[in-house]
Amino acid sequence: MHCPFCRHTDSRVVDSRTSDDGTTIRRRRQCPECGRRFTTAETASLTVIKRSGVSEPFSRDKVIAGVRKACQGRPVTDDQLALLAQQVEESIRASGSAEIDAHEVGVAVLGPLRDLDEVAYLRFASVYQGFESLEDFEAAITLLRAEREPTGAEPATSSEPATSAEPATAVRRGT
Repeated sequence: MHCPFCRHTDSRVVDSRTSDDGTTIRRRRQCPECGRRFTTAETASLTVIKRSGVSEPFSRDKVIAGVRKACQGRPVTDDQLALLAQQVEESIRASGSAEIDAHEVGVAVLGPLRDLDEVAYLRFASVYQGFESLEDFEAAITLLRAEREPTGAEPATSSEPATSAEPATAVRRGT
């Protein structure tokens, strides 16, 4: 590590501490030449290998930008998108690999996005998984409903009276 003051090519580590989130190590260093101290921050790099074979550093901003398109017009805040990107990065880092396929980033997005907003999830999945027909959408919706029912979040029968009441309301307005 070069000293930022005298450009000496060596430095001595005086103190090391991890950051609050545990992804960065803060090191306090001292130059043996000029005796001045300075701080460095070290992070483990995470590289994404794209389909074309090109590699680039992982970026939460790119995750947010991709998911934001799927969330357009949905009640999703910037804070929720930032949290989603953090969850995606944490799940990718948990895999233990320094290089990850772009496909795996998309897979890591699907779970947190499904929990955040089901409509945005379907939009993202339709592009990411390459839905080609209505049957693909129907299968994804059926899977969402099947996953939702056992938890008791929203039974499928609760939406049926609401849809059957709409035509009756329309008929009443017409008479």
